[in-house]
Amino acid sequence: MIEKTTLWLVIAGLGLGSFGLRFLFLGLVGNRPLPAWVLRHLRYTAVAVIPALVAPMVLWPQATGGTPDPARLAAATVTLAVGLISRNVLAAILAGGATLFGLLYLA
Repeated sequence: MIEKTTLWLVIAGLGLGSFGLRFLFLGLVGNRPLPAWVLRHLRYTAVAVIPALVAPMVLWPQATGGTPDPARLAAATVTLAVGLISRNVLAAILAGGATLFGLLYLA
C-alpha cells in the first residue's frame, strides 16, 4: 500500500496541474481572440474524442483477453463506412451499435 503522505502529495500535484492547465486557457487567454490557426485545430477536437475513446476497446478489448473481436471490428467498420457515406454522426453510431448488438446476439 502507498504511504498516506505520498498519496496526498500525488493528489495535490495532480490537482495543481489540472488547475494550471485550465487557468492557462481560461484565465490567461479567456478574453483575447485566438489566432485563426488555433481555432481551426480546436474545431477538430470534438471529432477526435469519440474515436480516441473507442479505438482501444475495438483493437484491444479486455473481455477477450486483448485480442480483437470480429463483432467489434465489424461494428467499427460499419460505423466508419456509414459515417463516410452519409456524413451523419447519429446514423453512423446507430448503424455501428446495431451491428455490434446483432453480431453479439448471433455469437
